Amino acid sequence: MAIAIVAESAPLEPNEDGVILVGKTRVTLDTVVAVFNQGVTAEEIAYRYPSLNLADVYATIAFYLKHQSEVEAYLQQRRQQAQEIRVMNQTRFDPQGLRDRLLARRTEQEAC
Repeated sequence: MAIAIVAESAPLEPNEDGVILVGKTRVTLDTVVAVFNQGVTAEEIAYRYPSLNLADVYATIAFYLKHQSEVEAYLQQRRQQAQEIRVMNQTRFDPQGLRDRLLARRTEQEAC
């Protein structure tokens, strides 16, 4: 009996926002790579994220190791986008102004 050796594609799919998800889950490539780089084994990753199956975790790690520079560029782009969104939100929703408004409201309620 011969074993058919077939190259399978990585179980990675971008969603509508361009975020790469693993398998048919909501677990991101970012997440798997981050915990893998912390020294977590594939088995532990599958345990921590039960929606992932072990084969997809191994395939994702293999993809990362074979395409490390491209994945790192993608992760850097995601970090930059996150920082831009954080700055935009802090500008739109000034936490200091919010705190002052909440304290003023509390003072008004206590005065009544």
